[in-house]
Amino acid sequence: MTACIVGWGHTRFGRLEKHSLESLIVSAVGEAIRDAEVEPGDIDAIFVGNMNGGLVPQNFISSLPLQFHPDLRFKPATRLENACASGSAAVYQGLNYIEAGKGSLVLVVGAEKMTSVPGTEVTRVLANASYTPEEADRGMTFPGIFALIAEQYYAKHGDKSDVLAQIAAKNHYNGSLNPYAHIQKDLGFDFCRTVSEANPVVAPPLRKTDCSTVADGAAAVVLSDVRTALGMRKAVFFRAARHLNDFLPMSRRDVSDFEGPRLAWKKAMEQAQIGIRDLSFAEVHDCFTIAELLTYEAMGLTPAGQGERAILEGWTALRGSLPVNPSGGLKAKGHAIGATGVSMHVMAAMQLTNRAGKFQVPNAALGAVFNMGGAAVANYVSILEPLRA
Repeated sequence: MTACIVGWGHTRFGRLEKHSLESLIVSAVGEAIRDAEVEPGDIDAIFVGNMNGGLVPQNFISSLPLQFHPDLRFKPATRLENACASGSAAVYQGLNYIEAGKGSLVLVVGAEKMTSVPGTEVTRVLANASYTPEEADRGMTFPGIFALIAEQYYAKHGDKSDVLAQIAAKNHYNGSLNPYAHIQKDLGFDFCRTVSEANPVVAPPLRKTDCSTVADGAAAVVLSDVRTALGMRKAVFFRAARHLNDFLPMSRRDVSDFEGPRLAWKKAMEQAQIGIRDLSFAEVHDCFTIAELLTYEAMGLTPAGQGERAILEGWTALRGSLPVNPSGGLKAKGHAIGATGVSMHVMAAMQLTNRAGKFQVPNAALGAVFNMGGAAVANYVSILEPLRA
């Protein structure tokens, strides 16, 4: 790789009723450009991650970052969509642009406004990221799809409901330390494991605390080539960046095996020339707690069927041997769809430059990001390390 993150911006995630999609984008863009200490006119290209699909009427948004400053006018700008991995798709297009030698500074922003429509409409829009002829058209929602994945995993390896509650409790504790998080409350294991009026079953066996939040938010990064980054105040280097897509229909694969994520992790670690124990932390795509459990196995923390060891033995806790989702993850930080992949890269860059505050992992030297679109369909794994901290 030949690119670095040299600046970033991030709004809080949550129900941001006073903010439009445009204002979220402008806020994150302005913060990222100022943080990188570059001029808007120095930006060579802009890439925007956004799923939308009817969440807001404004579908054509590639030029909205230009609203921050007139010097961004006439820059090439493109919107990227790859379901819940739209943000990482935009980041990777930025990397490709720099690697191709077409420019030295790229602005990437991911954003989503999810709370302008009723919850039933959000569910319908997200369901369209599944394979509509076989899944969405049969009434399957994403909670239903990941409930099916959980049921398949339980059938192979036994009921893991308490394990999922441990994952939820861990991420809510981490989110309570993150000022950007949607839910900044330590809910505790007992609350997360107990079905109640406040924590109902959403799709058996998944409870509300097993599901990520519906959120508004935006995040942005400024990317540069390494030569430019060496003259910047801080820089986080992409040691590896791998992306692969699997079949969209779940009927063509064993979705509970997470084959796409497993291969993406393998290729990224081979590219970075590291093993899993070399990582200081990982930000992973816990759209549902079962997804984080399966990711433990896909990333090689444990053999298949033994992912529970990673959470029950404390490996993935904030002060564990390999903290997973120190930011609170999608579970607590929130899942503002198009913003998620960019946000994960921002959270990793903060860790690697010792700027994560109360959720800082001590001595973070090598971090990973895993962002997923659909049910393990679009899979992105980045390995990051500090170049200048």
